[in-house]
Amino acid sequence: MLSAALITLARSGGNQVKKRVLLSSVFLQDNRQVTPACYSSTTEPRCSRFDPDGSGQPATWDNFGIWDNRIDEPILLPPSIKYGKPIPKISLENVGSASLIGKRKENEDRFGFAQLTEEVLYFAVYDGHGGPAAADFCHTHMEKCVTDLLPREKDLETVLTMAFLEIDKAFSSYAHLSADASLLTSGTTATVALLRDGIELVVASVGDSRALLCRKGKPMKLTTDHTPERKDEKERIKKCGGFVSWNSLGQPHVNGRLAMTRSIGDLDLKPSGVIAEPETTRIKLSHAEDSFLVLSTDGINFMVNSQEICDFVNQCHDPNEAAHAVTEQALQYGTEDNSTAIVVPFGAWGKYKNSEINFSFSRSFASSGRWA
Repeated sequence: MLSAALITLARSGGNQVKKRVLLSSVFLQDNRQVTPACYSSTTEPRCSRFDPDGSGQPATWDNFGIWDNRIDEPILLPPSIKYGKPIPKISLENVGSASLIGKRKENEDRFGFAQLTEEVLYFAVYDGHGGPAAADFCHTHMEKCVTDLLPREKDLETVLTMAFLEIDKAFSSYAHLSADASLLTSGTTATVALLRDGIELVVASVGDSRALLCRKGKPMKLTTDHTPERKDEKERIKKCGGFVSWNSLGQPHVNGRLAMTRSIGDLDLKPSGVIAEPETTRIKLSHAEDSFLVLSTDGINFMVNSQEICDFVNQCHDPNEAAHAVTEQALQYGTEDNSTAIVVPFGAWGKYKNSEINFSFSRSFASSGRWA
């Protein structure tokens, strides 16, 4: 049975945005409500609104308003006034997502995105290992935990750091109260992004799931994998009494078991230096240059390099098509792992389309691995 604290943590909530604002010759207010406000791994496929006139051309924003003069998306009026330029509202129904099981017996990836407050959007991917318990726990509780912290702390990097540590502590309590001993070896990566006012993007991550921003058609990495190859991570493991060993494929593992040095869960390796404290990144979006954000799990990351992800997405009509294209491409390239992607469109969506992409299967797989 969960403790009272865990039950409180499990409750869901969140405010709906009450108004949308459209850009025309002047700023005009409209009272249409934004629905739906929350999506997750179990959400049904959604129709795209990126082609309202049926022309087959993507609709995108530029820094002075509209990139191709056809978009019917609202702007965020207060942030636009604050920053002195139009800031488009990111509609959740336009966010793309896909998850494939690959050749595994079970899909241990989880993902979700939601509107937490009128100002803050939430996007997350979790890649579970040792069973789906830790990933399920994060998927169920992280959103509510972040929501509860937002009124108490304005710094989003601090909010995410506190949320990761609280969730890890809550999962530990849950696992030790459970009769299922396998929970002690269940763990998950976590990559969570918060977008405030349509312009302030903050990402927190543990493990080897990734976040990348496509700026001017090129990938900007917002996360760094937590692996035993990293000198700082390896030193912490050794200082805490753990060790790093290599398997027959030359892959390093903590205590011969875990291929990452930070995670939520993996309670049996906490004394050996595996921590849940995330590394965080903050960036100010430029909607004239930034096309989209991609959150992805290692089923994609170890087979498709960052530039290829940008190129594949840039060829797609809408973000939902893009998310499916990236996961399916990883499968074609030979991934056996679960592969999950979330694609969040920004102002320059469709602006940096590259018509000369090489889909050759003979490309260097060395460039598609952990450091891509």
